[in-house]
Amino acid sequence: MGTIEGGCLCGAVTYSSPAEPVMTAICHCKDCQKQSGSAFSLVVVAPKDGFEVSGEPSTFETVGEETGAPNVRHFCSNCGSPLWSDSPLMPGMVIVKAGTLNDTSGLQPALEVWGRSAHDWVGEAPEGRVRVPTGPPAG
Repeated sequence: MGTIEGGCLCGAVTYSSPAEPVMTAICHCKDCQKQSGSAFSLVVVAPKDGFEVSGEPSTFETVGEETGAPNVRHFCSNCGSPLWSDSPLMPGMVIVKAGTLNDTSGLQPALEVWGRSAHDWVGEAPEGRVRVPTGPPAG
């Protein structure tokens, strides 16, 4: 995939990173469901080092369901687009909402997290993709 670039719906906040994404995943947690207005959120995890932002995003802090750790969610206060999150469970990384990427070609989720919150109608993870009941496995 290479460099990632993206931004909000109105263009007031954009971001870029020269780094190759570390992973693409699906998150079924209740917070991602509420933030996305959908059954889950497709995210791309990238190193925070080199992640550059243009514009002034707003933030909203949520508290992790099991960890009690704060997750800082960045969004555009003008159009409301959710953009990325910072989680203490993934230090040094940004969790980018894949729908905000300029180029989504080639995205293939390798992991599903918070599977215990997945809607019944979502079905099982396809062969070759792991769905874990809670957050990402350590390590």
